[in-house]
Amino acid sequence: MEYPDFKTWLKQKKIDPNAFASKEMERFMELKKLFDQVNPNSFTAQKLFLINNIRRAYPLQEEEAVAVKKKPMAKPRIVKPKTN
Repeated sequence: MEYPDFKTWLKQKKIDPNAFASKEMERFMELKKLFDQVNPNSFTAQKLFLINNIRRAYPLQEEEAVAVKKKPMAKPRIVKPKTN
């Protein structure tokens, strides 16, 4: 399974990576270093409260947001029993 890099992950979490890196480079590098060492899901669970504060400080603009593609839902098929 291919995991996203740190900047892509930030965009998925609706955080502007460029603004975050330019304003708080030390914190950005610290989080990036940890992100590169652990699974993205584990990182999210560990840093959930920090993520919310960072998202409020550096919101991603709507046109930059990464769209997550979802599979279309299948319509349910109802099978009618045959009658003789």
